[in-house]
Amino acid sequence: MDKQQLMASIRSGMPERRWQHVQGVIDTSIVLAERFGADPVKAELAAILHDLAKFWPVERMQEYVREEGVDLAVLDYDKELWHAPAGAWAAVKDYGIDDPEVLDAVRYHTSGRAGMTLLERVVCLADYMEPGREFPGVDRIRELADSDLDAALVAGFDSTIRFLLEKGKRIYPLTVAARNDLIRTTTNIIFTAQGGN
Repeated sequence: MDKQQLMASIRSGMPERRWQHVQGVIDTSIVLAERFGADPVKAELAAILHDLAKFWPVERMQEYVREEGVDLAVLDYDKELWHAPAGAWAAVKDYGIDDPEVLDAVRYHTSGRAGMTLLERVVCLADYMEPGREFPGVDRIRELADSDLDAALVAGFDSTIRFLLEKGKRIYPLTVAARNDLIRTTTNIIFTAQGGN
């Protein structure tokens, strides 16, 4: 299956508004990959795939997460997280994708994790800040992303964590681990990320 066929197949499984989001993530992933030294071809592929399971029935997402078996703990958290690991398994099972870097970028694009690869960080950040996204703090994330991938990603995780706290929801441990790991491994990130919304 070539890229155009893959895109057509994935597009057919989601509303047009979500496909516009996917296109924004594709474009943003390529820009960020080129800016920060990730592979733009892999970034594009991961971005094409990242939301392929987003509009599946919950039961199908759950089935794919269980089949893959990489992180069953996600099933104890918000269903909004399930499409990422389900999509990673669908990329393998339904589309024959076998690049572990691309699959991990799909798998962790919503939650993050400690030790994220450069490609994972690029795709995760692109999902936060693509041009169609509008939420408090997104402009600050975009501003940080001009020069500091990790500071921008910490700001994105901070935004997610704040939102979940305000809604009284549980926070997926991988997201906290991702944020903490980025702060631990990157100098000057605390000052940069807290520069304001």
